[in-house]
Amino acid sequence: MAKRAKSNGISLPPPIQADEEGVVTLKGMYREYFLDYASYVILERAIPALDDGLKPVQRRILHSMKVMDDGRYHKVANIIGQTMQYHPHGDAAIGDALVNLGQKDLLIDPQGNWGDIRTGDRAAAARYIEARLTKFALDVAFNPQTTEWQLSYDGRKKEPVTLPMKFPLLLVQGVEGIAVGLSTKILPHNFIELIKASIKLLQGRKTKLYPDFPNGGLIDVTDYNDGKRGGKVKVRAKIEQVSKNQIAIKELPYATTTGSLIDSIVKANDKGKIKIKKVIDNTAKDVEILIDLMPGVSPDVTMDALYAFTNCEISISPNACIIIDDKPHFVGIQELLQVSTDNTKELLRLELEIKKGELEEKWHFASLEKIFIQNRIYREIEECESWEEVIETIDRELKKYVKTPSDKGKRGDKRVKLMRDVTEDDIARLTEIKIKRISKYNAFKADELIARLEDELKQVKHDLKHLTEFAIAYFKDLLKKYGKGRERKTTITTFETIKRVAVVANNAKLYVNRKDGFIGHSLKKDELVTDCSDIDDIIAFRKDGKFQVSRIADKVFMGKNIIHVDVWKKGDDRTTYNMMYVDGATGRAMAKRFNVTGITRDREYDLTKGTKGSKLLYFTVNPNGESEKVTVQLSQGCKAKKKMLEFNFDDIEIKSRGSQGNIVTKYPVRKVTQLEVGKSTLGAISIWLDRVSGRINTDERGTFLGEFDTGDHLIALYNDGTYEVSPLDMSKRFDPSDMLDLAKLEDGTVVSSVYYDGNKGWTVVKRFHIETTKLNERYSYITEHKSTKLLFASLEDNPRIQYAMKVKSKKLLGEISLAEFIGVKGWKSLGNKLSDQKLTGIKVVESDTLEAGDTIEFEVKEKGKKNGQKKLF
Repeated sequence: MAKRAKSNGISLPPPIQADEEGVVTLKGMYREYFLDYASYVILERAIPALDDGLKPVQRRILHSMKVMDDGRYHKVANIIGQTMQYHPHGDAAIGDALVNLGQKDLLIDPQGNWGDIRTGDRAAAARYIEARLTKFALDVAFNPQTTEWQLSYDGRKKEPVTLPMKFPLLLVQGVEGIAVGLSTKILPHNFIELIKASIKLLQGRKTKLYPDFPNGGLIDVTDYNDGKRGGKVKVRAKIEQVSKNQIAIKELPYATTTGSLIDSIVKANDKGKIKIKKVIDNTAKDVEILIDLMPGVSPDVTMDALYAFTNCEISISPNACIIIDDKPHFVGIQELLQVSTDNTKELLRLELEIKKGELEEKWHFASLEKIFIQNRIYREIEECESWEEVIETIDRELKKYVKTPSDKGKRGDKRVKLMRDVTEDDIARLTEIKIKRISKYNAFKADELIARLEDELKQVKHDLKHLTEFAIAYFKDLLKKYGKGRERKTTITTFETIKRVAVVANNAKLYVNRKDGFIGHSLKKDELVTDCSDIDDIIAFRKDGKFQVSRIADKVFMGKNIIHVDVWKKGDDRTTYNMMYVDGATGRAMAKRFNVTGITRDREYDLTKGTKGSKLLYFTVNPNGESEKVTVQLSQGCKAKKKMLEFNFDDIEIKSRGSQGNIVTKYPVRKVTQLEVGKSTLGAISIWLDRVSGRINTDERGTFLGEFDTGDHLIALYNDGTYEVSPLDMSKRFDPSDMLDLAKLEDGTVVSSVYYDGNKGWTVVKRFHIETTKLNERYSYITEHKSTKLLFASLEDNPRIQYAMKVKSKKLLGEISLAEFIGVKGWKSLGNKLSDQKLTGIKVVESDTLEAGDTIEFEVKEKGKKNGQKKLF
């Protein structure tokens, strides 16, 4: 083993020498043996070579299959046995590597049950399954003439050092291996993209490559770092909403099976991170994992929670380590592709040089044969008595008709010029020509053969001179022959950061014992505060003017005399605390407003000046930075003339929690009571709607909805003729495929709609104000008949539409302003009739959110056409 490692180029320290008494220390033995073993594992088992992108076992499998190749399938058991002549390990390791290669669907054409990478099912036994090399493998991986050979481990066979791989196999297949103190992980990339990238490199252009996985799914490559150490990618399952009570996983993350994914979902549910009813695995030809939700659970929040708490999202750290010149190197994907492309170009050059030599040899002998037969040189040897005399005679006679590169010749010399000197072997081949061939020799066909060889030779020389163009044409031919069906499966996107505390299901309840100062989810005999999750942070304020934030647990001590406790969200700069306290040193009443955006867990913070005797007089929590006006009642025995005074928190700024505050009064305070609550002093929040994802945001993505202040609501119109009023909730997602319009609900908001009334068979126009008060409830404003269908709806003040309908096979057009056609009525009213039949199309003429010329598409029913056929006006 040690000799093998050294011969493969690993630099080992000199052997440990025995001392004078001939004793070799155990430490020295361990040191030498370990390095030998580590070197062997790195080179011979775990890390792929740069030249062909294969580990030794993979290379030996492919070589064995090439030796066995006859175009038919071979039992995998036989392939394993053949490979064992080259690979000094057991059949199990060879079988696993062979199945792994076959599942990649590139070099090996499998037959039988080869398992399923999506479900994790293993392949059938080796005696039941078969395989052969693909046409692609035969095209790109084998050429004995350009292969460097070495003896196998037992010296009985020859095996390739590396295969002459004319393709970036390492990048398209990916690889993972763990050696001694070393590992590699190269993610698979797309077949078509790699070929196109190689072409760009040959053209001197820059490229970008990102992983592509056979499972599909989604990938965020923001931190890919060209596949080098320190980079990472995030991959997600593709999840779709089937209904309000069910979601479906359609594609898996890389290196994840349906079984492991379901196990992680069940585990998250058991821990209370998500709330689901059941999981159904319907995976067959395509992946389909159905998840039934508990009643009242949001599908959108559940989808985010699946990404946060299960294997629906995983992070992968690539580590591109390969063997170059028998030593491990860490490189990037672009460098790997460049080396592979250059290697392919060099192999193509070698093949062209070999082909050139073969064509020259064919041309050389065809020319000699023509001269030998046409000039009847064979007759000159009839009288020769020895082999030497025959050789000399033929050589002498040939010189009369041919000119070799070594002959200087004279001007006007009409002899045929050969490409090389005539050798004794050439003459010997001439003597082997049979009389039958000489007698039936066709000079015309001989000239055609020589001309064809000259054309081929000319083309080969041209290709050698224009090697880059030839390599580009080679890659384009690969793309044309083998690129079909190998399009990208993994969608490249950017993931939003999911805050775990924002999507975790409320799987616990927060209780507090205010007097003794304990909080937790096991204090069920004490006061219930709110629902929470088991990963939430809890903030607690005390009468002595101190507060603390701690992670919730069964029972946590926060300090006695708690006055406020709640779930704390990191970075919350909207929640504002209004506070008034008395300073123990001066006796002054101080007021302050502050946020708590960042803390150190389990650390006690003092909101007063920290003097002895300081205590709280007044404390409120305001979710949107609301101000307030309070009445301060002074002690009756104080010297102040006015024993009652008003204080407005709007007069002081919101500062940090460590600020001392503003002086309210220097006299003793008896009582502080709230007089009135004011508006938010933080100002309204600017909200946008991302119509692609259906999420509202403050990052200026999408359509601007307006400025939202305390108490403002959203109104959404849906395709089924319902509307919904909801409070501003940044975690809520509106399905773009189901939502018609979304806006800020104002006092004068009017819904304008056109719908087909199935009861009466009319097309009706209706406009109404929002009169319902219940939030997060969908209300239908069209009739409940099964044929009733909403044709148009808008939240604009005065939308104007063009419409079309058919009357007795004639197409009629009309245009109306909905505000002029009908006044505002109650939301339960039927509306005014526009037509006694269903419209065939509606086009917006004027609107703020819909551009002029936009067309509303809906289903129509006409004679001679199937129900549900779409017609566009």
